[in-house]
Amino acid sequence: MGRPAPAVVAVDVGGTSIKAALIGERGDVLHRIDVPTPVGDGTPAVVAAIRSAAAEVAAPGLVAAGIVVPGVVDVVTGTARYSANIGWRDVPLGALLGEDLGVPVAVDHDVRSAGLAERTLGRAHGVADCLVLVIGTGIAGVIVSGGAHVRGATDLAGEIGHVPVYPDGEVCACGQRGCAEAYASAASIARRYRTLAGRELDAAGVVAARASDPVAAQVWGAATDALALAVVGYTMLLDPELIVLGGGLAEAGAALLEPVQAEVAARLTWRPPPAIEVSSLGSRAGQFGAALLAWRAAGRDCDGWPGGSGTCRS
Repeated sequence: MGRPAPAVVAVDVGGTSIKAALIGERGDVLHRIDVPTPVGDGTPAVVAAIRSAAAEVAAPGLVAAGIVVPGVVDVVTGTARYSANIGWRDVPLGALLGEDLGVPVAVDHDVRSAGLAERTLGRAHGVADCLVLVIGTGIAGVIVSGGAHVRGATDLAGEIGHVPVYPDGEVCACGQRGCAEAYASAASIARRYRTLAGRELDAAGVVAARASDPVAAQVWGAATDALALAVVGYTMLLDPELIVLGGGLAEAGAALLEPVQAEVAARLTWRPPPAIEVSSLGSRAGQFGAALLAWRAAGRDCDGWPGGSGTCRS
């Protein structure tokens, strides 16, 4: 028997689920699992779930691993410093997974990694001025200006979810009022529907019900308007060529894209709007970003996948 083909483990940790996959050098997903993030059980349970998921997808031929997480990340030491959604502090994820898997491990921020995937493999490939807006449990963006990733003075550039779009609006989890995230994140859409309708629907359910349920239509309309207002402000400041809508909420497709496009165009009265597109990578962008980080940790660069003929080269 020959040597097993090289592959990497890619783990995307979110406040709702942990996505783990074994990904080959052509971007082929060889094995994949999704498990709930046991946030309510505390940090040790979350860390144990991450380690278990990574070990489950690992296989002979493994050369590296990448893990991406929300919050504040120390990429040099591979430490998850802080996450409000998960509740951990100073977790040495890189060292723990390295011990488990016996390979180099890269650790980075989930949205930053999704942006890397979009710029390398997705809609934003080759675009010098763009915004990758990741909409899931929260909302954050990756800003690319003049071909460079803009990090900001404190590495907090891109927190578009916390741009106030309604100055006297609802209180956001961050403590401000009227943030885009308070209306347009998947968690906020579910919360607002529950408050107004008195029953439970997740964001996908709100999208599905909007044609027949006036409350769902109201909540969804407020969400797309809030996103559009944030995009308009961003456009006036940085003049992007392209805005990519990604994350789990982008799986709504045209139901998200079309009202955002229309509202942005209506509000930009004196200039053309930027192109706005839904991610081609869907909710897996963070995971593909983790795979790219892992291949880099193994000394390779990748392009042209998923779904193409590209590969990873030394």
